[in-house]
Amino acid sequence: MNSSTPSGGVFDLEQTRHRLGELEQFLSNPDIWNDPDRFTPYLREKSALSTWMEELTGLQEDKKSLEEWLELTDEEQSPDFIKALSDQLKILEKKLQKIELKTLLSKEEDKADAILEIHPGAGGTEAQDWAEMLLRMYTRWAEDNDFKTELLDFLPGEEAGVKSVTLGLEGTYAYGLLKGEQGIHRLIRISPFDSSGRRHTSFASVDVYPDLSQEIQIEVRDEDLRVDVFRSSGPGGQSVNKTSSAVRLTHLPSGIVVQCQNEKSQHRNKDAALKILKAKLHEIEIQRQEDDKQSKYAEKSAIAWGSQIRTYTLQPYRLIKDHRTNSEEGNVEKVLDGGLDTFIRNYLLYLHSLKGSA
Repeated sequence: MNSSTPSGGVFDLEQTRHRLGELEQFLSNPDIWNDPDRFTPYLREKSALSTWMEELTGLQEDKKSLEEWLELTDEEQSPDFIKALSDQLKILEKKLQKIELKTLLSKEEDKADAILEIHPGAGGTEAQDWAEMLLRMYTRWAEDNDFKTELLDFLPGEEAGVKSVTLGLEGTYAYGLLKGEQGIHRLIRISPFDSSGRRHTSFASVDVYPDLSQEIQIEVRDEDLRVDVFRSSGPGGQSVNKTSSAVRLTHLPSGIVVQCQNEKSQHRNKDAALKILKAKLHEIEIQRQEDDKQSKYAEKSAIAWGSQIRTYTLQPYRLIKDHRTNSEEGNVEKVLDGGLDTFIRNYLLYLHSLKGSA
């Protein structure tokens, strides 16, 4: 049974209904429930298509309502009426933009949950504080977009900020929406850690991976793993440090190292670390299929000057600029508080334009 994505017929309600019918018939077969790995991808697709169906139906209803409002403009043009009409247009525009994003997410992995890693560049406390600011930004964005978050790993800085952090985001299209955040993020500001009040430039890298552990089985053999356990230095109070519950996995064939220390149980930390490892291995496989992505992974830029995807300037002026799309936003507080939707949308449109010109 082949899966499908909404972008196959973006506003085709009948096509969506037909696919939902196929899925319901398939899932009604009691034999498949003996194999969770088999039916889980179809449950997720059914959930995604049901949500898509609700959005398309709601959009049609809003369009009909707006048309009725427009018919009344010949009889009613009071300021209150015009304001109410303007509000309806803004609501419809917001819904259209949300659906437009999904039509730009056509790859199978775009629908997946996401695993997001943040690592500060050189600069000690200053860069580590910037990494923590980015963690807050993505967590707020996830809350605003109804994505569930889970702190998979957190290594605090010695004075402030974080040395590294791994965040899981659960929800349909989490990876597709966040994949454009991968790269180097630069911050320019007056350092709160500099008693002389000098301006500092800090860097942090963001990596984003699709969590396809439910859909695609990545084989990781025990003999290919080195497992190290150690005492956690993460949050959670003294109890988290009493036993060697933190786990570090080294995948010997690839050299990838992941760790998790957020849980008190060694078993749960190992499961979380294995989940991250599989996501990274899957991402490598995707990149091997696309030469430009492969070279990007093999020759990853340093977390330093000249390689940033976005600059956040707080002094001497206030501006955030994406260097790929030339998108700009002067309300830096809004963006740092999770208001990333404009940057995400413009990046996806940018990718779409590249495909069109290829």
